[in-house]
Order: sequence, then structure tokens, then C-alpha cells
Amino acid sequence: MTTETNNPSKNNIPDIRPGDTVKVYLKVEGGSKTKNQIFSGRVIAIKHGREPGATITVRRESKGTGADVAIEKIIPIYSPLVSKIEIVERKKVRRAKLYYLRNLTKKIHFKKGKEINKSDQREQVTETSKEEKNEEEEQISENKNTEDTQKEKEDDNIKQEDQNKQKEGE
Repeated sequence: MTTETNNPSKNNIPDIRPGDTVKVYLKVEGGSKTKNQIFSGRVIAIKHGREPGATITVRRESKGTGADVAIEKIIPIYSPLVSKIEIVERKKVRRAKLYYLRNLTKKIHFKKGKEINKSDQREQVTETSKEEKNEEEEQISENKNTEDTQKEKEDDNIKQEDQNKQKEGE
């Protein structure tokens, strides 16, 4: 889904909603040149509705070599520095403000273009916990087996020593 608005004006308002993935083309002046810089991300908040001071908060998450980095920009919709707003993808969300996305990782809240239900998250957690329990049980059984064999070896050594002492004493 691609919706574009060139030079947003009061009559030409883009239909942006929370949960949309947007590309915002910002005019950036560098010396004597003016370039369009693209900032793409997910809309987590819309404030002031349709009035001239309306803003959107766009959050972009990127993975770096050390840690994941998230950048949020508050963009005035009707600013002359915004040359174009393009809606790339639309998600169905049940909240007007998606601030809870700040605390979640990227893998949890969106998976292959779909939202994950809470039940799916629970299933993932139970699957991992079952796997972890199985691994722990295997390690415990291996440890018991090695302890048992060590005790048997020690008992055999003690018996041999006792037999050797008895033979020497005779």
C-alpha cells in the first residue's frame, strides 16, 4: 500500500494512523544545497489532529553491531521542511498511542507483517521453557550417572585396599 502526499496543505491531509509505517521526506540544507532526507519508521502517536500544529511521532529501530538503537522524531505534518509523506504499510492497532513499543523488542511486537497475539507469545515462552527443562533434566541425569560411576569406582578401590591390607596382615 503506497499513499503519497506532496507538500501537505490544510486541504490535502494525509490519512496517517498509529501503526502505519511511513517514509517522511525531509528537506535538509547542507551549505548551499538542499537535499531530501528520508526518515522511515512506525507512527506511534498523532497529536493535535487536523489543526495546523499537528505532529506525528515516528519511531525507527535499527540493529547495530553493539546494541539495538531506536530513534524517534516528532515531525510537524504541515512544516515546509516536510516535502512528502508516504505510507508504506498499514497495521491494525487498538490504541491511539503506541508508547508501549518503546519497551518491546522488534521481534516480539511485529512478526512477518503481522501482530503477535498474547497467546502466541505465551506459546513461544512455554516452548522455550519446555526445551530448557528438558536440557536441565538431561544434564541432571548425566551428572547422576557420572556421580554413580565415581562412587562405584571409589567403593571398588576401598574394597581392593581392604583386601590388600588383609593379605598383608596374614
